[in-house]
Amino acid sequence: MKIIYIVLAVSALIITSFSGADKGISSKIKVDGGTVEGYVAEGVTIFKGIPFAAPPTGDLRWKAPQPVVPWTGIRKCIANPPSAMQAKPVPFMMWSKEFMAPEEPLGEDCLYLNIWTAARKAGSALPVIVWIHGGGFTGGSGTVPLYDGTEMAKKGVVFVTINYRLGVFGFLAHPSLTAESQDKVSGNYGILDQIAALRWVRNNIALFGGDPGNVTIDGQSAGSFSVNALMISPMAKGLFHRAIGESGGMFSKSMALSMDLKSAEDAGVAFADKAGAKSISELRQKSAGDLIKLQGRWSIVVDNVVIPPSRETFIAGKQNDVPLITGWNADDGFSFGPPLNADNFRKNAVKTYGDRAEEFLMIFPSRTEDEAKQSQKIISQMFFGYENFKWASLQSSRGKNKSWLYYFRRVPPGEPNYGAFHSAEFGYVLKTLKLWNRPFTSWDYELSDIMSSYWVNFAKTGNPNGKGLPEWPSFDDSNPQVIDFGEQVKAAPVPYLKQLQFLDYPKY
Repeated sequence: MKIIYIVLAVSALIITSFSGADKGISSKIKVDGGTVEGYVAEGVTIFKGIPFAAPPTGDLRWKAPQPVVPWTGIRKCIANPPSAMQAKPVPFMMWSKEFMAPEEPLGEDCLYLNIWTAARKAGSALPVIVWIHGGGFTGGSGTVPLYDGTEMAKKGVVFVTINYRLGVFGFLAHPSLTAESQDKVSGNYGILDQIAALRWVRNNIALFGGDPGNVTIDGQSAGSFSVNALMISPMAKGLFHRAIGESGGMFSKSMALSMDLKSAEDAGVAFADKAGAKSISELRQKSAGDLIKLQGRWSIVVDNVVIPPSRETFIAGKQNDVPLITGWNADDGFSFGPPLNADNFRKNAVKTYGDRAEEFLMIFPSRTEDEAKQSQKIISQMFFGYENFKWASLQSSRGKNKSWLYYFRRVPPGEPNYGAFHSAEFGYVLKTLKLWNRPFTSWDYELSDIMSSYWVNFAKTGNPNGKGLPEWPSFDDSNPQVIDFGEQVKAAPVPYLKQLQFLDYPKY
């Protein structure tokens, strides 16, 4: 009988030990500002709505992010925080509700981040991925449904999503704002928010089991532009150690999501006039609701302080030199308007390329209407494809760390069919297909597991390759290849290489 009691006691001790382990990291953690409490789901501890900076409201509207305002007691971080102020998120075209920020809450008080961790204890030193959302710098949120970090946490990373200021609140430049700035620049408040979030991660992520010395930044669309911006910003130096840019970058002179400081200031003056404000003080007194109704052009500002010129910075080898994954989708440019007819396409080529027009029309033919239509489809791909191709090339040739280039061709099953559209890849990357209402096949789930494994390997080691995965060659200008994510996963020559090389003129 005594032996039975001993066995039962030992069994109970083992069960208790494993039960404690299953609970994972503490759901109450003291961070900058105070104590936060999360919750556990599927073995992952989740914190939603941790503030990483002071609310950028009132007099802090259009100022660099300020330190967190401390709180007393325990801050419950169990619900979606406010997303940045934006027009009401409404699904359209291929972007269903799974791609949208929650309709509520929205507001200027938006500088929050969310964390998913399966670490068993603080100081576990797991790799960290910080996801930067897309949305054209006017929409989006860290709480978009397909950004859920549960599955990535299960694969061994601490996954973080962040909010940053958008639209007029995140990117207004104005001579008066430049004058009041210590650095004598304005705009880029959204990028400064991202930098503030990365500083918070550096200072606090070890408490959640993450390694502050191994942080990967990853973003799609405007998030990819942001990753590009962070790779060239001297203010972001040392805050991350790998980078992933999905469909977006700033390497061509025609790229629409960046502008110089003077142009941005002029646009800001025009916006203030439209708003009926005679001063920045008056503009700060306008309601967020009134400002969001006014149209404006909002983009990254090349101010040579926060953001220097991207192409020139990489050519000089002065980027924040880290390993890089970048790439684009086969139908990234699907939504960019109706094609020109063949005659107008040829006329436009002569107008745009001059003495290079003949060469252009050899590789972008337009002898028939179908040819012209197909050429323009390829050109719409190049809107993103060139940026990511050039990004990989410059990092490979001018940096000390390697780059890897991908090409995503898998068409999500079901209707509507927009091909391998802009944004289609990240549900695969983040292993969130189960949250996306499509009739996915076994191959889709297998592809998602492969892609997420590449991303996790990269976060862990700075190289996406690993056991059981098809070999992904690093980028080499002398033999440029991609990993092709389509009906199978394989290394392949860069698609449309002649077209990409034509656009890469002059090369340096």
